[in-house]
Amino acid sequence: MSKRPRETANVGAGLWKATGMWAWLLFRISGLILVFYLGAHIVVISTSQWSEAGKTLNDLMKSFDHPVLVLLDLALVVAVLYHALNGVRVILMDFGVGVKSHKVVYWICMAVVVILFAVFAYVAFSFIATGKGVM
Repeated sequence: MSKRPRETANVGAGLWKATGMWAWLLFRISGLILVFYLGAHIVVISTSQWSEAGKTLNDLMKSFDHPVLVLLDLALVVAVLYHALNGVRVILMDFGVGVKSHKVVYWICMAVVVILFAVFAYVAFSFIATGKGVM
């Protein structure tokens, strides 16, 4: 018998306490969101050319100015940013970079997601409010 207590598997409620598990789960969810959005986007854009007479793609795009759809677009930006930066983190870990400090690397990636989203939201809302943007 070993003098050291045996480590047990992280099962049950303890499984959801780990940062890596949440990173994995959110990575999969954001990937599914992007796949479904891409499919819906392709269907909407491709079927708009066969719509009734007088309804053009520009008319379709005007219907996307609804505030709920703008919020969904912002959620899409979060999903893209999270998925992209977490994907870079996973690739770096595959090459052995940041394996020992994966939690720190994860939280750095999340900070970058928040900063980039804040910049995007500022530009998007200033464009929506004024029609000119910030540039």
